Amino acid sequence: MTVRKEAKILVLDDEELIRNMVHDMIEAVGYRCDVTDRGEEVVSMYASALESGAPYCAVILDLTIPEGMGGVEAAQAILEMDRDARLIVSSGFSGDRVVEHYKDYGFCASVPKPYSMLELKETLDGICGG
Repeated sequence: MTVRKEAKILVLDDEELIRNMVHDMIEAVGYRCDVTDRGEEVVSMYASALESGAPYCAVILDLTIPEGMGGVEAAQAILEMDRDARLIVSSGFSGDRVVEHYKDYGFCASVPKPYSMLELKETLDGICGG
């Protein structure tokens, strides 16, 4: 599959297995992907990409990152530097307020875990115009 206009996706998730799986799924549907397990690093990576003129098309943020900056805090920091950032919330906790009311927190989409490759592709295509 061809890469969609070199569109890059950034993923924050604390679980290595999920990071690797999501990375592979994103690349399989035609996007480039970077991953991290630290909220502070996702903010730094986003800032660097923005400054370089090659911003991320979207960022998928896991809500809960033990002992560190989680998805809501990372989203706030990213939105402070780029109010047009396209942020997607992801969580395995059903009924989470942020997942259900994602727009109230600055996210443009929600992908509750577990999600399929098709759900991920449709979400990314809708946001990145794939």
